[in-house]
Amino acid sequence: MSPELRTLPIRAIDCLKLCYKLHERGESITTSVMKERLQFLEPTGQLSDATVTQLFKWLAERGYVSYTPYHGVELTGQGQLMATELVRRHRLLELFLVQIMGFPLDEVDGEAEQIEHAISDEFVERMDTLLGHPTADPHGDPIPNTTGGVVVPTSQPLSTVSPGQQVIVQRVSDDNSDLLRYLTSLGLIPGALVQVEAVAPYGGVYTVRVGAQTHAIGDTVTQSVLVRPATPNPVNEAASPSKLPGERS
Repeated sequence: MSPELRTLPIRAIDCLKLCYKLHERGESITTSVMKERLQFLEPTGQLSDATVTQLFKWLAERGYVSYTPYHGVELTGQGQLMATELVRRHRLLELFLVQIMGFPLDEVDGEAEQIEHAISDEFVERMDTLLGHPTADPHGDPIPNTTGGVVVPTSQPLSTVSPGQQVIVQRVSDDNSDLLRYLTSLGLIPGALVQVEAVAPYGGVYTVRVGAQTHAIGDTVTQSVLVRPATPNPVNEAASPSKLPGERS
């Protein structure tokens, strides 16, 4: 972590990471949205809109964000560099915790939050090497490389898939640990093969088959799971060794 980042308050660091994540998803970075996300990270306290507004102004004064009252913020070039470094560290830690230490998917975000500020840059790079320079974390979110580049495969919400189609889970939302536990219990995790059996009219209930199990799932689930078509080229598939989720091609 750069010396400049090590001097920032934890709340400011969390705010920069959340700015990156919201921008990555195409969401506006408003005061109300940021308050909700920061409150989740600080469950014992009560954040106000005024507190978040002051945080935005503080970051803007230091050149990390551009702040427009009543419209929210955007990362500046400097802020983007800082946020990218933080997100890389966090997502590599999440993958390390799952693949090497055996943590469940719903616990790794909180664990990574606890230790990411304490580890050295050398530790981060050794994790990257040990994991094979992965391009995605265990939730399927892209891991920035050392220059800030990311690999973002094309995907779509499961809610847009038609009956009869086979898809592979590409990415799942990590915003809600309860939802992650539920997705894990269904087998709806990155890399899983899913067959859409039926979609109920009006209610939006999907019947899907994951392995040997069939499940009925609602809108909250189908909109939180991003998938890609399960239609690889047979020749290429035979010629290429299989890859674990997160490994480079």
